[in-house]
Amino acid sequence: MRATTCRAAQSWRDFLRTQASGVLACDFFSVDTIALQRLYVLFMIEIGTRRVHLLGVTAHPTRAWVTHVARNLAVDLDERAASFTFLLRDRDTTFVASFDDVFTSLGLRILHSPPRAPVANSFAERWIGTAHRECTNRLLIYNQRHRIHALTDYARHDNTHRPSPAGDGGCLCAPPGRVSAVTDGAAVGPCSGRACGASAAAIP
Repeated sequence: MRATTCRAAQSWRDFLRTQASGVLACDFFSVDTIALQRLYVLFMIEIGTRRVHLLGVTAHPTRAWVTHVARNLAVDLDERAASFTFLLRDRDTTFVASFDDVFTSLGLRILHSPPRAPVANSFAERWIGTAHRECTNRLLIYNQRHRIHALTDYARHDNTHRPSPAGDGGCLCAPPGRVSAVTDGAAVGPCSGRACGASAAAIP
């Protein structure tokens, strides 16, 4: 049984490695404000380049909201959407059919990670851990707008200053435009582009 599990895990790693350039992975993570309000952050990561798209921050991740931010991403990707083949996500019930439909209409196939197996979406999980260590754990968050500005700055820094995953000594190069996030009502951005800890601590 153990050998079968190991082979399955290895096969999944092999799949992600060989298909990396065509895979988008998405996930939620949560942060708390100083008023003990829990906020949920939805993001997307391009596995091939590790480029992060911050889709939105909300206290109420409704099904209509996730569909709305998915459509915004589809618009932002524009012609680049054709370069992706798969969307990897977990089985959270917030990801409804209308969310998936946005991506299947672009020609992507939806891949569901197994239940209670965060390692299956390891690239997204790794970015969550890094974002917490380098950004969210270093700040006292006042409110939703503060969180958006902090993460927007951090995502831009991550996309433009991280070493390239190709190991060629270069850095990721974010496409023209901006990293922006959607709240319960509207997009917020762009921000200053400074590193997270220094940029957003004073936003009321």
